[in-house]
Amino acid sequence: MKQYRLGVDAGGTFTDFVLADQDGNVRLFKATSTPEDGTRAIADGLQQIAAALDKPVAQILANTELCVHGTTVGLNALIQHKGVKTGLICTAGHEDSIEIRLGHKEEGHRYDGQYPPAKMLVERYLRRPVRERVLSDGSIKTALNEGDVRAACAFFKAEGVEAVAISFLWSVANEQHERRAAEIVREMLPEVYVSVGLEVYPQMREYTRTSTAVTNAYLGPVLARYVTKIDQFFKDHGTKTPVRYYQSNGGMASHDAMVSRAVNAINSGPASAPQAGLYVSRPLGFDNIITVDMGGTSFDMTLTKNGVTNVSKDIDFLRYRIGTPMIQVETLGAGGGSIAWIDSMGLLNVGPQSAGASPGPVCYMRGGTEPTVTDANVALGYLNPVSLLGGRLQVDSAGARQAILDHIAKPLGISVEKAAYGIYSIVNNNMVNGIRRVSIERGYDPRDFALIGAGGATGLHITALAREIGITTVLVPKLASGLCAFGQILSDIKYNYMAACPMRLDERVDLARVEQRFAELEKNAASALEQDGIPRERIAMRRSMDMRYVGQVHECAVDIGELPVNDSTIATIRAAFDTLHEQLFTYSEPQSMVEIVNIESTVYGRNPPLVPPTIALGKQAKNAIKTHRDMIFSSDGMALHTPVYDGELLGAGDALSGPAVIEEVTTTIVINPGWHARLDASGTYVITYRDQKTD
Repeated sequence: MKQYRLGVDAGGTFTDFVLADQDGNVRLFKATSTPEDGTRAIADGLQQIAAALDKPVAQILANTELCVHGTTVGLNALIQHKGVKTGLICTAGHEDSIEIRLGHKEEGHRYDGQYPPAKMLVERYLRRPVRERVLSDGSIKTALNEGDVRAACAFFKAEGVEAVAISFLWSVANEQHERRAAEIVREMLPEVYVSVGLEVYPQMREYTRTSTAVTNAYLGPVLARYVTKIDQFFKDHGTKTPVRYYQSNGGMASHDAMVSRAVNAINSGPASAPQAGLYVSRPLGFDNIITVDMGGTSFDMTLTKNGVTNVSKDIDFLRYRIGTPMIQVETLGAGGGSIAWIDSMGLLNVGPQSAGASPGPVCYMRGGTEPTVTDANVALGYLNPVSLLGGRLQVDSAGARQAILDHIAKPLGISVEKAAYGIYSIVNNNMVNGIRRVSIERGYDPRDFALIGAGGATGLHITALAREIGITTVLVPKLASGLCAFGQILSDIKYNYMAACPMRLDERVDLARVEQRFAELEKNAASALEQDGIPRERIAMRRSMDMRYVGQVHECAVDIGELPVNDSTIATIRAAFDTLHEQLFTYSEPQSMVEIVNIESTVYGRNPPLVPPTIALGKQAKNAIKTHRDMIFSSDGMALHTPVYDGELLGAGDALSGPAVIEEVTTTIVINPGWHARLDASGTYVITYRDQKTD
């Protein structure tokens, strides 16, 4: 049996590495991200692992049973509009559906005539119409004009198009035309990436299907080049098992699946956080968690209720409609690198612009000149003023204070300490508003949840965030700064197989047809996993059905587990829909007609459980105090002489009260006044709010 599992999560500022072995040991390493060539950061991290284990990289990788990689390559390409030149072949008359966007305008801009339109991923002249028409019942009204398809291919070739998306009206009712068009494109443009709507998102909603196929085409070649390079890198360095890639749906995928479904990599990084959050929280008795991840450039939030994390389909992501399932992640431009600035009204703002990894915060001494949240944390005394990452990253505290003085304190006529606390408070307020969006605005009371800290910068803010939102229990694992990488090695292979299946639940309903469609999906799913090397006994499936009341525009995804669809189960399924509708929209209509719109089977290739890490018993927390620093915990700028604990010297059962700071190698945890922290044997700090200090 191979000994290791390796998770690699490439973020905007740092690339995290988590290595777990069969004995329950879990190690965390960090390397500075290298967006221009991701393999450089991976090589750095692997060298750190080799030095820590005193073994060659090749020996470690050869003994690795699972290597998982999460990446922001797809996300960054979409944010920066650095995808490839893309063409679209569509039904004549529907060339502008991706631009019309069903008349949609983002919240807050619905009546704003000055709000700019979204940048189109396919320019108008590269959207080529094809004469064909399939009706909603699947009958062909107008045969496919193959000459139009061939003319489009010739045009794309002359224009240097690198990817082609194909999406026809009602192709979900009859695949013939779209399949044939794809054959012609692949024949005439063999070097071009082809994204077929039926293959990427085979469900009803023409605009969603077209937009998803276009986004997939736009990102496909970018991601294909990246994962091919990563694959080759690991092979060259001794890996014997295929590298897996993390998807937005919260599961792993093979190289081929990731290349063909590039759109599934958009939210690859933060999608694994809920899995890790549950692993941390369940031994402590929590199934309701809000996981928050503050890194160098962003703040990501997910909500899990009763052990189930929300999954979204048919949503707008960065102004582009994506139909495929994604873990519901709310993201803010609030990270350690978020820049503090004063607007034209003389008001202090923080973000969304970020110093990123380069040049980074002023205190990192990489050329940054503008004050950031990290610089404020240094000035407040929370961060080590000399070095971070176990001494690997030097800190210039004087430079941080000078930047805050020049850019914020002097213009506002206040002290550096008050300016730093202002920066800290504003970014906290921004993050609290984000937590409200994933909880209160979706009908959840955050006080019913535990707050899980992930990301390198979260520990500096988490007790302040919890206090503001009303949460009284915070969980911060020692692995917090690499929690997403940890979540990757806990996860399963996960694919979503979908189909349109429009049908009313009336006297003419054909439930046998629904069950047959599910069986077809699941047969294909099992075959794909077996080709991935997953034995049948490790394959599991769950079903869901998109349903709505007749006349409604939008549907609800009803989870039916492994339930078959037949006469004896349909009443149970219908009742589950009514219950879900009432939960989501506060009402249900049991007397109204219901229709099925789409069906979906989610297939899992289960991984064996990871041996849980354990921490040796501690003695007395005071023995772990390594120094005291003056720190500021209030807007008056007054400093408190505060103990700093060495996290490596704390053991299971050790407890301490705020104000205090715990310094782990890759993260720092601020325990605000009124909070009490205890290190659990699982390696998680359980931090609770109390009105009085506890000895």
